Amino acid sequence: MTSHHTAQTMKPATAAKKLGVYLEATPAEFREGTVSRTELNALQADPPEWLRELRRNGPHPRPVVAAKLGVSVSGLARAGVTEALTTEQIEALKAERPEWLERERATQAEVRKETARIKALHAEKAEKAEKPE
Repeated sequence: MTSHHTAQTMKPATAAKKLGVYLEATPAEFREGTVSRTELNALQADPPEWLRELRRNGPHPRPVVAAKLGVSVSGLARAGVTEALTTEQIEALKAERPEWLERERATQAEVRKETARIKALHAEKAEKAEKPE
């Protein structure tokens, strides 16, 4: 009895998301096919030039843009940034430091601070629960 193992495949949009690249900027052969788990692993392990170039210069998808700017994806939306940005455009925004960017960075810093506070509180409660009195 032999078992036939079919390769797990994903849509190009899913693969692009996992690779952290903007789908519309990928080569046509990538966008028009499916990507197997093996192919995805190979792309991650030894990225071809087009992938290295996209990661380096963009255009970048919104989650990557948000991370590079130190804001949330929601913050980008509130600021009206809905399109993919290149590394050059991101660097220009960092240099300009528009008011919305400073506001969203402050908001993101507060969110991180609150998340850390809650995590510490949960850890403290867990520690107290483990210690018999």
